[in-house]
Amino acid sequence: MSTLQNASTPRSSHNVKKRRTAPLIFALSALLILTAVCALLLGSARIDLSRVISALIFGDTSSVDYRIFAFVRLPRVFAAILAGAALAVSGVIIQAVLNNPMAAPNIIGVNSGAGFCAILCMSVFPHAVGAVPIASFFGALAACLLIYAVAARTGAGRVTVTLVGIAVGSILSAGTNTLKLIFPDSVYDADVFMIGGLSGVGYAKLLPAAAVIFAGLVCASVFCRGLDVLTLGGESAASLGMNVRRSRFLYLTLASALAGAAVSFAGLIGFVGLLVPHIMR
Repeated sequence: MSTLQNASTPRSSHNVKKRRTAPLIFALSALLILTAVCALLLGSARIDLSRVISALIFGDTSSVDYRIFAFVRLPRVFAAILAGAALAVSGVIIQAVLNNPMAAPNIIGVNSGAGFCAILCMSVFPHAVGAVPIASFFGALAACLLIYAVAARTGAGRVTVTLVGIAVGSILSAGTNTLKLIFPDSVYDADVFMIGGLSGVGYAKLLPAAAVIFAGLVCASVFCRGLDVLTLGGESAASLGMNVRRSRFLYLTLASALAGAAVSFAGLIGFVGLLVPHIMR
């Protein structure tokens, strides 16, 4: 009897935790929707929602309200949601794989790698807008794997890994500034890109990255249980039958894809990947 009670205890505690988090998730989802609606309707130019609905129904796309709504504010809202989700999930994955609560895409140089390759692509291929997310992904992946290789080879602790990431990020940021000096006319709004922002986001830049982010979020949701196993440590994960090296490589590739896609249109936005995972915990 006691054995049955002990076996049912984890399931009951899991159900209690689920009931507690469900209202929070619902409230945060409602807040996200409310914020998105406010961002669509409020701004320097007031939009008459009835005119936008009328334009959608009757196909009158020449009205000013519709053009501001469809081509300025709507891409920005989608970009903000996608960038926030991608950087937050990327931060969760990197923290779990490196077993370091201070790891984040902007701190350990992942964003800097994505930004460097994005600026390089803009400089060498200024008209290839669709190639920027691909270049950002490879830059983020290279930076992430470099830091992971240092941690695996040297057995470095959490602080050392963070310091290595900061050093790599500084070097890549210097390379980005060098590209800005060499190609001042080829890089559009490079200063805005370095700070991070959504002012120049359009569908041509957003749609390729959005496809990568949606695919990455789906993969992260499907394979999230493996991250829980990795947080137990490499030896414990291996004893449970996980191929630790392959799993870490795949998760870092996923995190790099998410961070690189977000950086390709939102720039080097920081702290989202560090703060959001801790807030949600």
